[in-house]
Amino acid sequence: MIVTSTTRKSTAVIGLQWGDEGKGKIVDLLSSQASAVVRFQGGHNAGHTLVVEGVKTILHLIPSGILREGVMNVIGNGVVVSPDALRTELEVLESRGIPARSRLKVSTECPLVLSCHIALDHAREKKVGVTKIGTTGRGIGPAYEDKVARRAVRVGDVFDTQSCRERVAELYDYHNFVLTKYFGVDPVDVHATQEELAQFAELVRPLACDSVELLSNVNGTILFEGAQGSLLDVDFGTYPFVTSSNTIAGAAMTGAGASPFEIDEVIGVVKAYTTRVGAGPFPTELHDQDGESLAQRGQEFGSTTGRPRRCGWLDVQALRRVIQINGVSRLYLMKFDVLDTFKEVKICVDYENEITTGSATSYDPSCFGAVQPVYECLTGWEEDTTSIRSYVELPRNAKRYIERLQELLGVEITGISVGASRDAIVKSNQALT
Repeated sequence: MIVTSTTRKSTAVIGLQWGDEGKGKIVDLLSSQASAVVRFQGGHNAGHTLVVEGVKTILHLIPSGILREGVMNVIGNGVVVSPDALRTELEVLESRGIPARSRLKVSTECPLVLSCHIALDHAREKKVGVTKIGTTGRGIGPAYEDKVARRAVRVGDVFDTQSCRERVAELYDYHNFVLTKYFGVDPVDVHATQEELAQFAELVRPLACDSVELLSNVNGTILFEGAQGSLLDVDFGTYPFVTSSNTIAGAAMTGAGASPFEIDEVIGVVKAYTTRVGAGPFPTELHDQDGESLAQRGQEFGSTTGRPRRCGWLDVQALRRVIQINGVSRLYLMKFDVLDTFKEVKICVDYENEITTGSATSYDPSCFGAVQPVYECLTGWEEDTTSIRSYVELPRNAKRYIERLQELLGVEITGISVGASRDAIVKSNQALT
């Protein structure tokens, strides 16, 4: 029986900055009431960190509902899948007693990330030098290029061994020409990849699915899980310093094989400050003691690469833009406790020399390099919030900060994260107007 979207409520969970907002924690939290969690874009360049009963789990490809018994997790067709990364992640989860394979499905239409893509990623970044994008070097961009160019090898292709070997040989012939003749680096071994994919076929066969058929029969809530953040969207982010996929809520449909009418709600996830990994404009970036304090207290190192994150104050102008694009209905404010020690906290409320697309609240992130932030300063609370679970118990100045953000953004803040663990959430939906 096909279950219509009118019989269930489905939600997209979207990051509203440059990634690393804490989406995994929120998806894990909400998955207790879900039947399925679907990743719809990105690859193993993502890193979602979950902390449950003191145990840290870092996921790169597998959706963040994998720790919940009875929840089906789906890697949708919009995700590019590294065979090695998927195998490693499954093995790590299973070594800890989590039956990941019984909870996971993978769309047969997912393009694969192969060794040629990784080689191209590294060769390009090395060639451009100081003007590099700052990718994770994991081959995500080149894999998406092959998808668009209609030459990708997809999950479903690996089950026909001979045909797959021929497709891989053709693909590597093309990319090795570029690697050797244009970039001047060594070619990639095609035979090794052919053998690896033959082994991968056995791993992925019981997991492979038609995600359209699968999701149409889910009787219950579906969570659509985004990777990276809206300011990295290939169309609406800080182009060209963006990822290679659409990270906004609208991509959940094309990246999962679901109906355009499927999403009932979009939840935005945002840090109480801003971070960015890699190159690109960042108007509120700090190069002072405040920036160092944010990095140290927030342990701001990439969960995928370990690279230090650039840190700065919260940018309301950028958030308004992505809230509009995503159709965000409510927010989770993350890493709020990182601000506990600051005497003063700042919010970017405007820009000097702003370049707009029609109104002061419709800001084009591609123009970020041409602006200077205008800040509103609020008095800090200088109290520990990590043990608080009720909004009324928050320090007065902490509540002022939250309520001011809600006024500026025009969207309800439904919860505040005050620590890494699953239960470190202050529920505020009944306390804020």
